Amino acid sequence: MIYQTNNNNLKLKTMTTKKITMASVKSFVKKNFNGLYIKLDGSFDGMIDGIDWKKDSQFVKADLDTQHYEHTLGIKGAWFVGRSNDFFTKIENESFEGIKVSNSCGYFTIAIKK
Repeated sequence: MIYQTNNNNLKLKTMTTKKITMASVKSFVKKNFNGLYIKLDGSFDGMIDGIDWKKDSQFVKADLDTQHYEHTLGIKGAWFVGRSNDFFTKIENESFEGIKVSNSCGYFTIAIKK
């Protein structure tokens, strides 16, 4: 049995989202720094030579970090590897919206309250 579809009657709607880049992250941080929160899901630990996962991590108000600005963007607890080795995902829940960052040095989310 052969099935045929009429493409004129078939309407598919695909969701397209704008790709998040490092420039997007920098802009988000710059615009929202005073209201920024961070949630550390895991960070690199040299003793185990890998990611140390945090249990029950919560969003906390982000503190200023003046060292290594190129890799922290001024956020204590954040570390951006750079050179296209950071991966970004948009997050949104009932309380926060922001960007989840994953790389070889850890996993964290920077967000603002809704």
